[in-house]
Amino acid sequence: MDEQDDRWIAATASALLAAEYECVPIDALTVRPAGLTVETAYRVQKEAVARRIVGGARVVGHKAGVTSQAMQEQMGVYEPDSGVLLDDRVLPTGNTLARCVLMQPRVEAEIAFRLGCDVAGPNVGVDEARAATKEVFLALEVIDTRFTSWRITVADSIADNASCAWVVTGPMVPLSADLDLAAEHLVVSVDGTAVATGEGRAVLGDPLRALIWLAGRLDRSGDALRAGQLVLAGAVHASLPLEARSTVRAHSPHLPPVELHVR
Repeated sequence: MDEQDDRWIAATASALLAAEYECVPIDALTVRPAGLTVETAYRVQKEAVARRIVGGARVVGHKAGVTSQAMQEQMGVYEPDSGVLLDDRVLPTGNTLARCVLMQPRVEAEIAFRLGCDVAGPNVGVDEARAATKEVFLALEVIDTRFTSWRITVADSIADNASCAWVVTGPMVPLSADLDLAAEHLVVSVDGTAVATGEGRAVLGDPLRALIWLAGRLDRSGDALRAGQLVLAGAVHASLPLEARSTVRAHSPHLPPVELHVR
């Protein structure tokens, strides 16, 4: 890429961060005449994350997004993407978020992991991914778009850190040898009424495969999933609007529930 591309990436990262802080959305990046490649989108994401780190944030993990058919159909995006989790956007269960600081928020329930060792390279197997997982938990991810609508491409989403806004983590428990994550049945309720369900197998056939996909994607950019990091596998259901004055809860048979209050 030439100097002009570098300047565009820097300016675009600044515009996305400003849109988030000011709650004023911008036009999708793919409307630009030259379009936006996935490779360039990840460069924009990297630049924006680097600026957040300079501002004091710390990387605590990664997310895989659009990993289920339900989310792909809802978003009109038919390949996974990934984003970076920063410590100042991760909350433990039971916390409260203000709806007014978000633009077009939606919420989704996911199976998530905390790694006990690195997961690296393009040829990770399911058994290796499972062995690397120290703990498993339910998470609620609040996604938001810094663009004027959710009619975006996968490249737009990637540049926008895979639309990640906040993550709420449930209690973490050891991943037992007999727990079948593909068969784990998640139920999402809003104000006590069940509104969505999905099984772990909705995510690439097994949520552990999200670790494999992420390891391969990060490897192409010279990175890896690291011990101690959190990893979100992706939603098992289509995302739901996040409304003010509501409580969102997700539970499953073998994992502790996770809850978010919205004011």
